[in-house]
Amino acid sequence: MMTRLIVAGLLGAAIGLEREIRAKEAGVRTHFIVALGSALFMIISQHAFSGQFDHARVAAQVVSGIGFIGAGVIIFQKNAVRGVTTAAGLWVAAAIGLACGGGMYAVAITTAVLTVICLETMYFFHATYGEKKVEITLGSGSEEDILKTLEALKKEKINVESYSLSGGKVHISMRMKQKNYLEDIKKLVTNLEGFTIEDLY
Repeated sequence: MMTRLIVAGLLGAAIGLEREIRAKEAGVRTHFIVALGSALFMIISQHAFSGQFDHARVAAQVVSGIGFIGAGVIIFQKNAVRGVTTAAGLWVAAAIGLACGGGMYAVAITTAVLTVICLETMYFFHATYGEKKVEITLGSGSEEDILKTLEALKKEKINVESYSLSGGKVHISMRMKQKNYLEDIKKLVTNLEGFTIEDLY
């Protein structure tokens, strides 16, 4: 039983380490504890009750209960949803813990390895080929200056998704290549003559 707990904790920590390296909402400690707790629940459901009981009931409650923790790491910030992948990582960490608690080591290890490979591979592809959403709020510019700026950004092949005017300020939403993100930011600042940058994220 102790071996099951240890293996579950280590496999959960492996997924959490990847998340922590990427500075995500839940890291090693959270994934370790989720996997460890899930394994313990599985062991309890199998061995703590005697008689004719449905041992799957405790495991089923783990599957539904982990959603509360997952929902806690999903946030809506600056018109973007963040933390969904980390929430999914916690969900699979709970599944790994249940597998270890049931003594299914090969399945649990395979799942952990595949999860880390998926996260790392998609991070590489996103960093190389993905796009980053950038939003900027500008002040002290005329409508003519705004149009000139939008044309300049278009010439620099910066994809402007939308813009809006409100209270003498313009809010511009853009998509930039993740790989050339810093270069595009430099081009953006260069083309913002006559404006003051009030917010950039």
